[in-house]
Amino acid sequence: MLVLVGAIAVLAAIVSPPGRAVLGEIREVVGVERAQPALFSLPAPGRLLVSSDAGVWVVQQDGSKRLLGDYSEASWSPFGRFVVATRTNELAALEPDGEVRWTLARPDVRAPRWTGTETDTRIAYVDRTGLRVVAGDGIGDRLLVPGVRGPLAWRPGRGFVLAYATARHVWVVNADTGDVLWRAARSPGSAVFEWSAEGRMLLVVSPHHIRLHDTLGHVFERSEPAKAWPNAAAARPGSRQIALALARGSQSRAYVMNGRNLFSGTGVFRQLAWSPDGRWALVTWPTADQWVFVDADGKKIRAVANVSEQFRSQSFPGIQGWVP
Repeated sequence: MLVLVGAIAVLAAIVSPPGRAVLGEIREVVGVERAQPALFSLPAPGRLLVSSDAGVWVVQQDGSKRLLGDYSEASWSPFGRFVVATRTNELAALEPDGEVRWTLARPDVRAPRWTGTETDTRIAYVDRTGLRVVAGDGIGDRLLVPGVRGPLAWRPGRGFVLAYATARHVWVVNADTGDVLWRAARSPGSAVFEWSAEGRMLLVVSPHHIRLHDTLGHVFERSEPAKAWPNAAAARPGSRQIALALARGSQSRAYVMNGRNLFSGTGVFRQLAWSPDGRWALVTWPTADQWVFVDADGKKIRAVANVSEQFRSQSFPGIQGWVP
């Protein structure tokens, strides 16, 4: 693994008046040395959903990209047949080629999440009123929990079980009936939710706190990394493994919980995503303006540079999902 870790501190990019110019200098010395200059292909079968300043994109395995429109956030439907996307006051269901199937006007829409079976699906999202749920065909929109702003995550599989956070608690509910399945205390601050692929564990990540809950809400594993900030998580398909990204000082590390290290580098890793076959993990690295694909053994890497430019974005693009 050839990763250059330069002597320039990441903090310089924040406090220096030129800002973007200094960040450019940092990218000259931080990153995978022989990264490809563009995304020529994905290392595993599937399609990526990506958000940028220009909108939401679908990326095919051969590296070709299609801009679906000027949406801000998005989510794949089950099996990758459709995309749900948001603008400021609109929730929209789209074909993967950008054709609009239906829209729903709502104030300040964000955080769309789609789940379900081949024949019965639900979309959860947040607007000014709180946490809402609508059927996959756009029918039956309703307020589930007033005032909730997220985060939220559907449990994989049947049953429409949804996890969400309030200021002091994690809640897991049946989204159709509203029944509370369990509730647990949570640490204050922003949080990341991630269900294991089979839906038997819920990982709750808050500043300096990592908790794994079982199906009854009991905490069976906890960690409080010293002077570290966990900021991303991703469940590996076909397994019970969950990968985490952890920042400590000017360094970040992506690793499998209770397992091997995947990738380390200077700066911040923003997101993690597994390929649908579980063979490759994608680590997004804004500090270097790179995507780093790492095989599940942590022995092979394929890095792509100039990510922001490829998606016509001043800010670093976000990964919204990777499906077959």
